[in-house]
Amino acid sequence: GGWYCFNRENCDTRYDTMRRLMSSREWPATRVGTGILSSQPEENPHWWNANMVFIPYCSSDVWSGASSKSEKNEYAFMGALIIQEVIKELVGKGLSTAKVLLLAGSSAGGTGVLLNVDRVAEQLEEMGYQGIQVRGLADSGWFLDNKQYRRTDCIDTITCAPTEAIRRGIRYWNGIVPERCKLQFKEGEEWNCFFGYKIYPTLRCPVFVVQWLFDEAQLTVDNVHLTGQPVQEGQWLYIQNLGRELRNTLKDVTASFAPACLSHEIITRNHWTDIQVKGTSLPRALHCWDRSLHESNRNGKAPLKGCPIHLIDSCPWPHCNPSCPTIRDQFTGQEMNVIQFLMHMGFDVQKMAQQQGLEPSKLLGMLSSGN
Repeated sequence: GGWYCFNRENCDTRYDTMRRLMSSREWPATRVGTGILSSQPEENPHWWNANMVFIPYCSSDVWSGASSKSEKNEYAFMGALIIQEVIKELVGKGLSTAKVLLLAGSSAGGTGVLLNVDRVAEQLEEMGYQGIQVRGLADSGWFLDNKQYRRTDCIDTITCAPTEAIRRGIRYWNGIVPERCKLQFKEGEEWNCFFGYKIYPTLRCPVFVVQWLFDEAQLTVDNVHLTGQPVQEGQWLYIQNLGRELRNTLKDVTASFAPACLSHEIITRNHWTDIQVKGTSLPRALHCWDRSLHESNRNGKAPLKGCPIHLIDSCPWPHCNPSCPTIRDQFTGQEMNVIQFLMHMGFDVQKMAQQQGLEPSKLLGMLSSGN
């Protein structure tokens, strides 16, 4: 992950300020894997001993680009081609005997999974490796092309509405979207395929979607900036509505994990085992998904009992799930509990209690226990 840039000006700025996302020249020689990339069983209970390959992001094109440097464009965008080359190289390093290939990514990498998972499967089939099951794990890359809280002109990556940024980006990067998704939309409307709920129904490979209901990157592009000032009522309603909209788009997603937290990215964080939805942790849900795919390949049985793979919080506001990551005050760095956080956001306990038909003290009790 790491956002993107979509024109000469904001790619120049990105090159000056975030060089590691534009070029591999200054990358460190080694990295320590964390979360799902960790080789420690305590931190990564299910996949600690899997073969892992980490592909850092320097193409700035949501892993979709296929354009080389030219007179017209002094930047090359090769996200889609990088993945294909890595797959080619891995076949010679043992991938050819694999049973399962899980393509995983966070943020722009999560969207990249949705854009590339079927293409990777096709590539392996064409190379003669029909036996490898290709699957996707998309973390924090399921964005909505919703209406911004306040509309702003498209100046840079942060102010630009996601649809407009991607529309410009595809042209600039020569971005590729999967054929099956492309066919759903008119020519020039390929940007639709960057949005999870539009591309997901067209995918052939199984994909597990991990998405915070109140994703910080989504709120940023929607121009809801939580800066330590109490949130205005309009913003508060907007935030709650965002959670509802997101929940709706995940209704028909077979395998999903969507906690009601304000956060961004999770699978490579070392606390990724702590978050639970309805009493199930993310590694456990992924394990259940893994098993359900093995079982269904064998005999198409019903889902495994006591092993859920569709986990979506139903409580209505950020951090109503008590296992959410700790929140810190952006100014003081103090950790906050749920009630402090909601007060800090300008949450009106009296009014909310009234709306829910509860005593304020009862509502506070429910909030702190996370019911």
